[in-house]
Amino acid sequence: MAYTNIDDPSAHFQTLVFTGTGGLNLPVTHTNTGNSDLQPDLIWFKDRGAGYSHAIMDSSRGRAKVIYPDVVNSEASSGANDDLVSFDTDGFKVGAPSSANSTNGGTTSKVAWQWKANAGTTSSNTDGNITSTVQSNQDAGFSIVTYTGNGSNNQTIGHGLGVQPSWWIVKRRDSTGDWWFGASSILGGTSNYLKLNSEAINAESNNIWGDSPTSSTLFRVSNNAGLNASGGTYVAYLFANKQGYSKFGKYVGNTNTDGAFVYTGFKPAFVLIKKYTTSADSWVILDTARNPYNGMDARLFPDLANSESTSQVLIDSLSNGFKMRTADTAYNGSGVSYIYMAFAENPFVTSTGIPTTAR
Repeated sequence: MAYTNIDDPSAHFQTLVFTGTGGLNLPVTHTNTGNSDLQPDLIWFKDRGAGYSHAIMDSSRGRAKVIYPDVVNSEASSGANDDLVSFDTDGFKVGAPSSANSTNGGTTSKVAWQWKANAGTTSSNTDGNITSTVQSNQDAGFSIVTYTGNGSNNQTIGHGLGVQPSWWIVKRRDSTGDWWFGASSILGGTSNYLKLNSEAINAESNNIWGDSPTSSTLFRVSNNAGLNASGGTYVAYLFANKQGYSKFGKYVGNTNTDGAFVYTGFKPAFVLIKKYTTSADSWVILDTARNPYNGMDARLFPDLANSESTSQVLIDSLSNGFKMRTADTAYNGSGVSYIYMAFAENPFVTSTGIPTTAR
């Protein structure tokens, strides 16, 4: 059996670092640098040098619709030549900053994390109680789902992945609301949740996901206003494990710079970490575009608008996973549990049996 079906992860996920033009020389074309061309369907922008909010756009909602992971704000709209101007065949164009300074505000360095779904082509999904609009990349385990709430409890929504999602995030668009995060098999129960816009630890409520939160075709929501208010509009991003390409799991820290080794089965290009027990701490993102060497210190925080921090090396990125290199309890506390999401730079072993090398 092949170790992975994705020999080139850059066909499905890439990180691009670029510099803003402060709204000059518009529009500005930014071309991806991976081995494969990538037409992104989800772009998550963050300014590295200034305290601008994160900004997410996707091709299902349209390039002009902006939501902000670090705040509860409702969806904002951009003009025709503002913020994200277009999703291109291998990258994107940005214009004048209006709703999202992290796209092109100022002349500071910025980062764009990009995922491929289905080139903007959506379909209606009637698998659940609520009809959804789905754009799915089953090969890479990623789908974008939009839906309108019906105000009822314990409702199901089709996601189009074809397998059970490992992580999912839901955000209300037409009103203020939290970024609800679910990963029941990792967090420990069907009623467990986190919030992407908050440093709070794992919590439980029967009024979030309802019974049996996910299956290979559906995810479930309660009548919580942030998830299923009558007439409310929502977007959900769902991810599934794909061997050699993506991994969603947890690890236990040891408060030692010779810390836990986390096996992913690939060389990570992107790692998101969150402490989910004992005490509150921010989410953190590291990637190899901002950290070109094994010791990764440049980090950004999904729940904060803060600029990039480089105060300490957090992890070593290795050929088959990552190793904790800090005693900071936010990332490696003794006996403390953490969740992570990782995407590959290279699979540990390709479909033809060729191993990758350490950086």
